[in-house]
Amino acid sequence: MVSGFESIQLATVILIVVAGFAAGWVDAVVGGGGLLQLPALLLVPGITPVQALATNKMGSIFGTTTSAVTYYGRVRPDLWTALPMAVIALAGSFGGALLAARLPVEVFKPIIVVALVAVALFTAFKPDAGHLTVLRHGGGTHYVVACTIGAVIGFYDGLIGPGTGSFLVIALVSAMGYAFLEASAKAKIVNMATNAGALLFFLPHGSLLWGVGLLLGLANMAGGYLGARTAVRQGNRFVRIVFLAVVAALIIKLGYDVWQENFGTA
Repeated sequence: MVSGFESIQLATVILIVVAGFAAGWVDAVVGGGGLLQLPALLLVPGITPVQALATNKMGSIFGTTTSAVTYYGRVRPDLWTALPMAVIALAGSFGGALLAARLPVEVFKPIIVVALVAVALFTAFKPDAGHLTVLRHGGGTHYVVACTIGAVIGFYDGLIGPGTGSFLVIALVSAMGYAFLEASAKAKIVNMATNAGALLFFLPHGSLLWGVGLLLGLANMAGGYLGARTAVRQGNRFVRIVFLAVVAALIIKLGYDVWQENFGTA
């Protein structure tokens, strides 16, 4: 069993803890904590991209579980919607991780950047979206839409990952009519399942750095608890503002990656 601490320096350990805490907070509010967590993990000497992804999922599942429980105690999201979404998303995430081992994820990044720009524009120019819960669908259609969202975004999380929580939030707001706070509460339950699905794929391959993952998980738990409490206390407007900031950061990060992959060595 590899801990990941064999040749790591104290300064890197501290950075991982800080990044894990901050990622847990961001994930609890709107998602997108991987922007902070993955780069910190890549500083571990000798770590491979697959090990970084697997260890990131291990840390994240601690945070998403903590924030999901915290949200449930205060917001009481509708589990009849969240749980079927979570089950479908877990299967989708496993399938995405399976495909990620066979396809270069770079081919998907330009599509993701375009989708994020559309998400940002929708949120910025629709200030009333997500202010109140006004469900767009009833009966069976409601659950079909919910499970479709779970399947598609779960698959995306297993395949690529960054911004999964943000995509879940905006899909629940725009396609289903939930307020930002309730959407974020449901997104945490579904995101917990997508992390579990990816972990089920990574575990048999021995890709986890267990020591680093557990430390990251503890930091993520603390950040997730604080983030969920902050979101509940501040309400929908706060969640919307943080959401826009995280989506902007995702656009910059993934846009830069696309630029480097296509023109950086030209």
